[in-house]
Amino acid sequence: MTKMISYCGLICTECPAYIALKTNDDELRQKTAVEWSKMYGGDIKPEAVNCAGCLADDGVLYHYCSVCKIRACSREKGWVNCAQCEDYGCDKITEFFGFVPDAKKILDGIREKL
Repeated sequence: MTKMISYCGLICTECPAYIALKTNDDELRQKTAVEWSKMYGGDIKPEAVNCAGCLADDGVLYHYCSVCKIRACSREKGWVNCAQCEDYGCDKITEFFGFVPDAKKILDGIREKL
C-alpha cells in the first residue's frame, strides 16, 4: 500500500481510523475508540473511528480532520503538505509538532528533497 502523508506529516495509511474504514474492521474501531477516549479525555464512539485520509476530497473524515486548521490552511494554499509551504514552521504546525514530533521528521525529510 502506498503511504498517504497528511498535510501535517502524519501517515494516514497507518492510522487506525483509516485502516478501520478501508478494512471495515469493527474490532479495530472499538479498540481505537477506547484508546483515543482515554488518550484525549473524551467519549469517542466506535462508529466515529473512520477516515478516508486527510488528502481525500470526498469520503468520510475523522471529526478532528474535518475541522483541522493545518488541513484547512494547506488545502487553501494548494499544498500537498506543509513541507511545501513558504511559511513552514508557522505557529500552527510548530504547536502540532510539540504533540507529534515524528510528523516533523517526516515533513523535514520531504522538505529536504524539494
